[in-house]
Amino acid sequence: MKASDIQTEDKIFEAATEVFQEKGYDGTRMHDIAQKAGTNKALLHYYFRSKDALFEAVFQKLASKLFSKFTPILSPELSLEEKLHFFFREHIEFLKENPRLPFFIINELNRKPERIQRLIRNIDFKLFYKTLSEQHGKEFEKYDITPDSLLQIMTSIAAISIFPFIGKNFSKSLWRISTKISTNISKKEKNLHPILF
Repeated sequence: MKASDIQTEDKIFEAATEVFQEKGYDGTRMHDIAQKAGTNKALLHYYFRSKDALFEAVFQKLASKLFSKFTPILSPELSLEEKLHFFFREHIEFLKENPRLPFFIINELNRKPERIQRLIRNIDFKLFYKTLSEQHGKEFEKYDITPDSLLQIMTSIAAISIFPFIGKNFSKSLWRISTKISTNISKKEKNLHPILF
């Protein structure tokens, strides 16, 4: 493939990544991607054949990018606590770089759950658990960490880090209400309810 072809393909791919994250699969038209990439629909079909093929490529790339961030979790040099901190911190950082990704994944989970299931099937969770349990046997025993509970811990950390992004407008509304309420409460009432106010 010529350098110019690679550049065009990359430009299309970047444009598709942006548009799919912004509009989701159903809301995206090939025309939108072509416009964003500064090219035409015929060229899009030449490189990616169909909207579904392009979406699959974008989805796989984003998932790989996310999972590759977490490879240091298997490093024997980090303690279990450091690994949990690392997982949370890297997840947040990745979401800061890709703030529309949570909506994109949730929409796709609802639209086509088999795509996520296919992706998850490629992860060797048994090996992941075995490696961590060998590295942190004492902690796993102390806290009774089983394959199921490890998955639950990771899911909970992911959910905690995702919520500020998907619930941003909800949180802003709550804070506005909270601010209005607290400014209207007299000192006397605050003294009566120190925990609430």
